Amino acid sequence: MTEEKIGRVVKISGPLVVAENMTGAKMYDVVRVSEHGLIGEIIELNGDLASIQVYEETGGLGPGEPVTLTGESLSVELGPGLLTSIYDGIQRPLDDIAEKAGDFISRGITADRLPRDIKWDFKPVAKPGDKLLGGDILGTVQETSIIEHKVLVPPGISGEVVSIESGEHTVEDEICVLRAEDGTERKLKMFHSWPVRVARPFKKKHLPRTPLTTGQRVIDTFFPVGKGGTACVPGPFGSGKTVIQHQLAKWADADIIVYVGCGERGNEMTDVLNEFPELIDPHTGEPLMKRTVLIANTSNMPVAAREASVYTGITIAEYFRDMGYSVALMADSTSRWAEAMREISGRLEEMPGDEGYPAYLARRIAEFYERSGWVDALGSGERTGALTVVGAVSPPGGDLADPVVQATLRVVRVFWSLEAELAYQRHYPAISWLNSYSLYGDVFDEYYRENVSPDFPDDRSKAMAILQNEADLNEIVKLVGAEALDAPDRLTLDAARSIREDFLQQHAFHEVDTFCSTEKQRAMLKAIITFEAEARKALSAGAPFKAIDEHPVLEELARMKRIPEEEAVATIESLIERIPKEMAELAG
Repeated sequence: MTEEKIGRVVKISGPLVVAENMTGAKMYDVVRVSEHGLIGEIIELNGDLASIQVYEETGGLGPGEPVTLTGESLSVELGPGLLTSIYDGIQRPLDDIAEKAGDFISRGITADRLPRDIKWDFKPVAKPGDKLLGGDILGTVQETSIIEHKVLVPPGISGEVVSIESGEHTVEDEICVLRAEDGTERKLKMFHSWPVRVARPFKKKHLPRTPLTTGQRVIDTFFPVGKGGTACVPGPFGSGKTVIQHQLAKWADADIIVYVGCGERGNEMTDVLNEFPELIDPHTGEPLMKRTVLIANTSNMPVAAREASVYTGITIAEYFRDMGYSVALMADSTSRWAEAMREISGRLEEMPGDEGYPAYLARRIAEFYERSGWVDALGSGERTGALTVVGAVSPPGGDLADPVVQATLRVVRVFWSLEAELAYQRHYPAISWLNSYSLYGDVFDEYYRENVSPDFPDDRSKAMAILQNEADLNEIVKLVGAEALDAPDRLTLDAARSIREDFLQQHAFHEVDTFCSTEKQRAMLKAIITFEAEARKALSAGAPFKAIDEHPVLEELARMKRIPEEEAVATIESLIERIPKEMAELAG
């Protein structure tokens, strides 16, 4: 739609601008504010007055500045060129902006969201005469060496293929002509736009059936999240939320990773932007960036853009889900997003809810997480895709009664509770094994029995029982000391310590321990459970506890995590075979 100057600014309050003479404007229309062309979005209409949240710095603006209505919603461009890109919260490529304006984003600057100069080798799947529906695959483009981009018919469009062009094209070239039933023709390109606040449609949503393997032992073994599931990571400052998000982004077995840094510190996002291009994907051996989209909205960027960044990220993630890929979205952190909502709501003078957050906070959070799922994609064929959403929450002081945490817990199915006490003890990941939970655990037992080991779910239950027994015994130990316990209880403490230190503790920056395959996890857990069972038998047969407590096998259990993947399972299996004999020898 042609831009038209129809309004003028009458009030400015930080990122909130009020404009008059806005009759004809619609909610969530994008506007351009002032001669600088600042990007804004209408969030409230009252007569001919429109309240606009501006996604750029408003310093220096004054009453009387013009407002230009575009007639379009805040949208993202979806097509080849998304992967390997680094965007800000409203899908402006930061690399291109840096070339144009330097290290800081100039006001009103624009850049092509998808590269217009790259020619992609388009290979048609459809042919003239085919009748296509929204969501069907027009053709494919090899976007990176590991990801084939499937060019889709936009939802809501259908018709018969009149012509389709193969060969090298830019995203702006017309590659297909569809004729609808009424005879009108629609020319399609390799990309299309989609409003970020509207969830992309699908045929049907299913319950997750398979776990998302992350390479993090405490998550994969005890608190797994399903492909297409939801999880939240609340915790106080310094407990490791961001590192866990980074680990999931690096090692999760999703096909596509979308990482949204929403209001985080600039140095943390700098680490991500510097580190990701150098990381090698353990699943493909290729650079991790070849299947990653990064959205960086740091704490020094305009606050309103935080609210847009999570919607931008999840819309891009839905697009790859519709191609049939498994996508993992990391949002770090949704608390900053909620704080942005609170600030805008306060400037709108809306009635506040708990702790000043808007009354619609819980609804917005639920709508965001509900866009996850394992779905049947639109189109005439059978194609399934999964979108897993993991959100970090940063409650003040680690208070889990915070409204953002409570609203999140009502809608997610996995809760990884980070505890400051564990972080102070240098136990990372600082996920509490007593307070965390996964509602997928029992659902995946059949999967684990078929694909990992028939004993794996039982070993996991035994390990959790040992940890719970340790928590009970610790109350007694605080009063009388561990030496006052009888031998079986002291053995429980030994086994629990081995589970905590040798299994649950994992070094994110160690070249071997940073990632642990499911097979290695199975073997490590089996070794510890075997030791506990055989040592208990030896105790019953008369073996002295001191001999068990000082046995070299405990050192071997401690070294398991540092054994390289290629030799880990064989080495640990050998240890498992030796444990019964060595424990029996102690009983003499």
